[in-house]
Amino acid sequence: MACPGRLLDHISQGTIDLSHLELLVLDEADQMFDMGFLPDIRRILKHLPSQRQTMLFSATMPAEIRGLAREILRDPVTVQVDTVAPAATVSHALYPVAQHLKTPLMMQLLKHTDTESVLIFTRTKHRAKRLGEQLEKAGYTAASLQGNLSQNRRQAAMEGFRSGAFQILVATDIAARGIDVSQVSHVINYDIPDTTEAYIHRIGRTGRAAKSGDAFTLVTDEDGAMVRAIEKTLGTAIERRTIAGFDYTVPAPRKDDEFARPPRQPNPRRKPAAQPAKTGHPVDVKKRGPRPAGASSHAGRAR
Repeated sequence: MACPGRLLDHISQGTIDLSHLELLVLDEADQMFDMGFLPDIRRILKHLPSQRQTMLFSATMPAEIRGLAREILRDPVTVQVDTVAPAATVSHALYPVAQHLKTPLMMQLLKHTDTESVLIFTRTKHRAKRLGEQLEKAGYTAASLQGNLSQNRRQAAMEGFRSGAFQILVATDIAARGIDVSQVSHVINYDIPDTTEAYIHRIGRTGRAAKSGDAFTLVTDEDGAMVRAIEKTLGTAIERRTIAGFDYTVPAPRKDDEFARPPRQPNPRRKPAAQPAKTGHPVDVKKRGPRPAGASSHAGRAR
């Protein structure tokens, strides 16, 4: 069991022999493709025997992954489970909002919603980490799950969310793979996913075990095409909602104001730089010519 890059290292160093391999399993195929591992997989395939069984697992099946399946599989049998229709126990809602107001709107949404455990999806690991920190400062028991975490911290976040120690878990799509928590009451898409399959996969984390669940998605004007694709898959329009009392007119901060470094404050304990002593006599600076070969820099110094 290995990630593609590490397996290629062993192949190049001669520390592994794959000539007798009988079964090849490609897990999370869609995510490996998104992360750019496809060239590595093709290099690995060149070192494998042609007579083997190959199994490919993927939560979603975009066109690129279907092409890969046709390329590396022989007469494959496809087993498809709940990838087209979402669970009937999940209700959907869209919250249109400007990008810079997503976080305050989400805070208001959590404040006015009766939730048990909440799974929030972001597009980037940096945003997941920052959002988790902001939720903690707001008084929520929250954790983030993203690619920069060590295995121990990742496991602690997962177990804390599963046990109820963390009410909210913020995660990226890749980091959230493998989460199996039946008590998730709400899934919030802080960022809308890139595909309809990913949307259905996300919201499938709620509404389990015959319980109802809610899927909220924060959308901007740029998300219109993806919203229409999701509605087409669902076969119905998704309700648009607003939060009473929330100020949607707050302007976006100027980049100069948002990222400008604050002026440095004077430090009273910092000593002023030493100034050369003023003797009142002019200093005679003589230009030295080239030093003769073999001359010592101490030649004119008395011993």
